[in-house]
Amino acid sequence: MSDKPPKKPLLLDWDTREETAADAPRARRPAAAPETVSGPTPADVPPVPDLDLPQGQAMLAASRIATVRSSRLGRFAGWIFGTLLSFVLSVAAWDFVTSLLSRNSVLGAAAFVLIGTAVLTALALALREWWAYVRLERLDSLREAAIAARATNDLKAARRVVTSIEKMYGHRADLRWGKARLAERQAEVFDVDGLLGLAENELLVTLDQSARREIEAAARQVAAVTALVPLALADVATALYANLRMVRRIAEIYGGRSGSFGSVRLLRRVFSSLIAAGAVAMTDDLLHSVAGGGVLSKVSRRFGEGMVNGALTARVGVAAMELCRPLPFHTAPRPKVTNLISRSLTGLFDR
Repeated sequence: MSDKPPKKPLLLDWDTREETAADAPRARRPAAAPETVSGPTPADVPPVPDLDLPQGQAMLAASRIATVRSSRLGRFAGWIFGTLLSFVLSVAAWDFVTSLLSRNSVLGAAAFVLIGTAVLTALALALREWWAYVRLERLDSLREAAIAARATNDLKAARRVVTSIEKMYGHRADLRWGKARLAERQAEVFDVDGLLGLAENELLVTLDQSARREIEAAARQVAAVTALVPLALADVATALYANLRMVRRIAEIYGGRSGSFGSVRLLRRVFSSLIAAGAVAMTDDLLHSVAGGGVLSKVSRRFGEGMVNGALTARVGVAAMELCRPLPFHTAPRPKVTNLISRSLTGLFDR
């Protein structure tokens, strides 16, 4: 027999290891309460502004140009230099005609007729501008009278306003059916809101549609030129021209028929009212347009600026409607900038 001791069976470590205190599970200590932070937290920090968001710089520049006012000294200088120039031209024309008459009576008579015709034309232009101011003031007075009649619930005053509007639009063939319906139904209405609302629905809704089309055309033109013409100051000049023409057409639609100086004055009033109300900026009714312009600006900066300039042009058009309308928006809905800009730019910028 062999003297070697028998081999012990092979055991795994986890079978032979004895559990000790070190191997016992350690009791977890309670987590310490987080220390309160006295400073601002990340949630309190304002979001980083998007500096690439288009702002409509062309329309902002146009508003500054349209609302600039000269000082008293500048106005006096313009008046005195204009008077001096008129005096010099008058004396020169008189000397020219008298000297020509002394040399040749036929040529002198022709020169006298031409100068007289020029003077009469200038007087006719001045008379037209004065009449344009009168018509714009008449629209303002009708609107204020309608607001006062509705505030005081004065039915007689409301009827006078409606009668004045009917006389003002008596020659308009496009309002023939509306005037006929108004004449049939106004005797049945005995409250101020109903009477003014009837006049607004029958006479002004058709004119509102024409004014909306003018606004859409101007917004489309400003947006297209801003996006597609890379010339310096071309967008500003286009914005001024398009807005001036739009305001003039809106005044003509509602019966204003503003002349050249009257259109400039009306455009200045529109921009002044918007600036006073803080409306030449990004507010709720422009959020959709600005968001679309921000998306387009990722592709092209000028495309985004074009969309925002078009939206600001639409806002100017809505303000011009409010100033040229003989009745304020009460029954008929006030046009929304987002709807106008979506219709005007459909197909111009793909969404």
